[in-house]
Amino acid sequence: MSRPTIHDVAKRAGVSKSLVSLVMQESPYVSDERRAAVLAAIDELGYRPNTMARSLVQQRSHLIGVMLSNLHNPFFADVVTGIEARALESGYRAFFNSGIRVPEREAIALETLLELQADGLILAGTLLDMKTVNQAGRSVPIVLITRATRSKDVDSVSGDDRAGARMAVDHLVSLGHTRIAHIDGGRGAGAKRRRRGYEKAMQDHDLDPVVATGSYTEEGGVAGVRDLIGTGSNPTAIFAANDLAAIGCLQALSDAGRSVPDDVSLVGYDNAWLAGLQHLSLTTIDQPREKIGSTAVELLIERLEHGRSESRHIVLEPALVVRSTTAPPARGL
Repeated sequence: MSRPTIHDVAKRAGVSKSLVSLVMQESPYVSDERRAAVLAAIDELGYRPNTMARSLVQQRSHLIGVMLSNLHNPFFADVVTGIEARALESGYRAFFNSGIRVPEREAIALETLLELQADGLILAGTLLDMKTVNQAGRSVPIVLITRATRSKDVDSVSGDDRAGARMAVDHLVSLGHTRIAHIDGGRGAGAKRRRRGYEKAMQDHDLDPVVATGSYTEEGGVAGVRDLIGTGSNPTAIFAANDLAAIGCLQALSDAGRSVPDDVSLVGYDNAWLAGLQHLSLTTIDQPREKIGSTAVELLIERLEHGRSESRHIVLEPALVVRSTTAPPARGL
């Protein structure tokens, strides 16, 4: 069975194709009677407009392209919720792809979004170099999520990672910890700022920073704990770069015969939904994930609908969420 066309809709409704187009564009210059006839014909035939063809005519697709760096990270699930809700409210639809945390794959994903003629792009946690991002931002509005920048070509929404890291350290110090290690996020967006925030907070407390190399993955947490064991630093608390890394820490600590928080306290970052699961109950730093997503869409709308041309860079405040993985210091790692 062939797909119904705009001609079929016009014939069923007894109107011209141009009038059907006006109804699809929600024009106010169509009578209620004819609008009802067209909508009834669309419903009866199951007609779906050719979005690409319509975008050529209108020079707008009303599509927002979103590239996610890591589909495995639950942090992005809440960000996507914020993006989709705000996009729909504004008359846009969002579609998604991923570069799976590989810059070369991200470059392909970005080119795909550009080829699909999205009105604006959101790059969430991208590892792409800023030269590539800025170049794309000169042709289409772009918002970076979780990656702070001062670029004049793109907008950004990020959390205050330095402040969040300080909250983690201050919390552990308040419990009596002095040997606090950090497993960093490698090349992940915001990882350097979290590491610097940790180091500065440790120095302000007259404590020696200890950093193990990790990543924003469970494997990164496991590797970080093994690194700490190998160096013999024996921390009584670990601040992991994100919640996924913290889950890897839990596994590695268990393998080493250590329990949390009886032997080692643990703090994550993001407050992804899994951090609140009863069997994890992870102390973590909360980022307003849905707000990050909705704010990114709002920045695009400002450019697309209201003509803003100067860049904006928004930093949202984090918050400490205390659960069951932190306690006063014990024997350590």
